[in-house]
Amino acid sequence: MTKNRTALLLMLGSLSLPATVQAAGANPRTAPAVIAAAEKEGQLTVYATTDQVVAAPLLKDFAALYPKIKVEYNDMNSTEVYNRFVSEAAAGSGSGDVLWSSSMDLQMKLANEGYAAEYKSPETGQLPAWAVWKGLAYGTTYEPIVFVYNKRLLKEEEAPKSHADLVKLLQTQKDRFKGKVTAYDPERSGVGFLLITQDAKIDPAFDTAAKAYGAVGVKLYTSIGAMLERIQSGEHILGFNIFSSYAAAKQKKDPSLGISFPKDYLLVMSRIALIPKVAKHPNAAKVFLDYLLSARGQEVVAHQAGLGSIRNDVTGEGTAVAINKAMGAAVKPIPVDASLLQYLDQAKRLEFLNRWQKALGTK
Repeated sequence: MTKNRTALLLMLGSLSLPATVQAAGANPRTAPAVIAAAEKEGQLTVYATTDQVVAAPLLKDFAALYPKIKVEYNDMNSTEVYNRFVSEAAAGSGSGDVLWSSSMDLQMKLANEGYAAEYKSPETGQLPAWAVWKGLAYGTTYEPIVFVYNKRLLKEEEAPKSHADLVKLLQTQKDRFKGKVTAYDPERSGVGFLLITQDAKIDPAFDTAAKAYGAVGVKLYTSIGAMLERIQSGEHILGFNIFSSYAAAKQKKDPSLGISFPKDYLLVMSRIALIPKVAKHPNAAKVFLDYLLSARGQEVVAHQAGLGSIRNDVTGEGTAVAINKAMGAAVKPIPVDASLLQYLDQAKRLEFLNRWQKALGTK
């Protein structure tokens, strides 16, 4: 993700939204006592991987609802969110009140290791069961992982429609795609590691795929912004394991960007939110979490931020309802549960990365 490490400070009473946004969806069902306590705290610090510009509609709408709370929004990459929080928690120096990250496995690691405070949000009734873990960790978005390509360099009929198609394309046209394929770097990106290990779990031909990536010299990055920019410029022809939410936003400005939803299996990730036990403003954190999960918040998530609503009662483009209807059994949501911890075991992580490096031919 493109990073802006400067905190975004919002005085929530100073902003307004169009009436259509303010009226979208049912308001959060947070207990009045929690809201009163949050307003008394008057402040909220969020550590997030969601780009500041993408989160802006959510923050503005939250501002319209809760004008007595000041939000400090810190935009970092997934590894930074984890490392900063852990170091601050160890030092006892205070940290974020809400951690909101696309690195699902690192978020689950924090929850599993006792860093997260339990909070039973009243908004869970319309969430899928796989999106909630013990009142400690909550999935908040519904984001397919797709192939993205440059339409000027790859015709729509040539674009891969499955992971097997991608492998075949690279194997049969190796010279054409040499240095022209991009993806996340699993060694330097937390979310990149998550996505490639999910591929390894689901795809029986994963090792063959990895060798095909290596044969064309796949270019690996930690920033989705860098990947999309290089596909747009033509430096790369296509990328895999790309967030559809970010690609769709780019596509609106540049129609030469193509998006292909793999039909063999479509990974869907969800940004996990949790409230740390060390939160200095725990009630404000509860208010923010409830807002993210509410019908109102999810309408903004889907139709303003473009991240994909996870709720079963929010409809329209960019929602779980629409994606599931279109893709059916191919949809494979990554569950918010302890299975995410498998490859975070240091020995298993090293074993996987060795397997990856050998397949790519870098070791």
